[in-house]
Amino acid sequence: MTLVAGVDSSTQSCKIVIRDATTGALVREGRASHPDGTTVDPEAWWDALVAAAADAGGLDDVAAIAVGGQQHGMVALDADGHVIRPAMLWNDTSSAPDARDLVAELGDGDPERGARAWADAVGAVPVASFTVTKLRWLARVEPENAARVAAVCLPHDWLTWRLRGARSLEDLTTDRSDVSGTSYWSPTTGEYRRDLLALALGRDDVVLPRVLGAGESAGTTDCELTRGAVVGVGAGDNAGAALGLGLGEGDVSVSLGTSGVVAAVATSPTSDASGLVAGFADATGRFLPLVCTLNGSRILDAACNVLGVDYDRLAELALEAPAGADGLVLVPYLEGERTPNLPDASGSLHGLTLANATSAHMARAFVEGMLCALADGLDEIVRHGTTPRRAILVGGGAKSPAVRAIAPVVLGVDVLVPLAGEYVADGAARQAAWALAGGGEPPAWDDLAGAGELVRADLSAEGRATTKRVRSRYAAARRHVLDRA
Repeated sequence: MTLVAGVDSSTQSCKIVIRDATTGALVREGRASHPDGTTVDPEAWWDALVAAAADAGGLDDVAAIAVGGQQHGMVALDADGHVIRPAMLWNDTSSAPDARDLVAELGDGDPERGARAWADAVGAVPVASFTVTKLRWLARVEPENAARVAAVCLPHDWLTWRLRGARSLEDLTTDRSDVSGTSYWSPTTGEYRRDLLALALGRDDVVLPRVLGAGESAGTTDCELTRGAVVGVGAGDNAGAALGLGLGEGDVSVSLGTSGVVAAVATSPTSDASGLVAGFADATGRFLPLVCTLNGSRILDAACNVLGVDYDRLAELALEAPAGADGLVLVPYLEGERTPNLPDASGSLHGLTLANATSAHMARAFVEGMLCALADGLDEIVRHGTTPRRAILVGGGAKSPAVRAIAPVVLGVDVLVPLAGEYVADGAARQAAWALAGGGEPPAWDDLAGAGELVRADLSAEGRATTKRVRSRYAAARRHVLDRA
């Protein structure tokens, strides 16, 4: 049996799956935690990868490996390949004013014209999550560190580089999916926009990773974990999950992890000047229009804290209340928000009355608010050409029975909860097998999206009316928040 490994280096942890290269069957797996925070020393990712590999029984027998990683994180390297400062992660909103400045500057002072220019150039309008804004922050706040930057890469790029034992900055590699989240690479042309890099950092003479194609190899491993194994190109986490799930036409991924993400595979690039949809690339040579919220499953954590219950009891309470929670609505911008771009916003409850001031109504409002924010994202994906036949519900939040039951009511489409798995790591493992085979078509493993629990949406006139009522009440509450912003 030939084995391949897939790594998911996410915000919170590192997961490794080891699978049969031919069938995709899971052989073993391991994991290790990452430190908390919105800035992290990349060495912590390497330490976690070493620990996760040990937990998985080692990598000595693995013929190929690839890494899927959290997107957007800024890893700045000096001329000797040393990390200059802790990496700023996607959820660090310090660069929010820099994002606003960059948008306005590309529009000669006009933010609306600037948003269109950015969307046309790189498929997305910069927000605090994107790498380009963090480079501007570095130039503005830490100019001495900015002056030392000789190369910029992303978390999965850096880990791939370390796995290969590379020393030269010229050996840095990346893939289309991850680099499309920097806002200085165009999914449409497949080229870096060094003029936009210079707009952010003040210069464009830094090394940027070589962008490899789908199914390519970045080289072979040469480190204490493994030597001589083929290294796949890797991917950004959302593209890795799409590949791991085997998303097809009409499938929309709805992920409830640290963030909330709605994404669909497309055959043509997306350009959205509103900034709501990011026109990323996927891991197969196609495209991945994506909407990301800062607030995902931690909304459920907050609900548990407010009500003093565990997740099981929270789900029971939420299902005791009627759809729409008798008018109680949560706008769940608990950590600011990325979509819409409100980094300084906070959450708010609307419609509180004596009749709905109960634990059950509160639980329902938190679940519905979380899902309504994602339903807004689904609307935007549809506006850009996707016709959803079902939503694939994944992430930690999908474990909640209440989320599974309420999601079709809010989203208005059938919801499939696939079999439990580490979808990003699975996508990376599939990439490893792809590279091991020398490219061509991705390996024909069984698609995880083809099995699981299917929860049908009620598409009767009454069911559609319920969905419309829940969504319209949320929209009215959201308008109050936007009007105050």
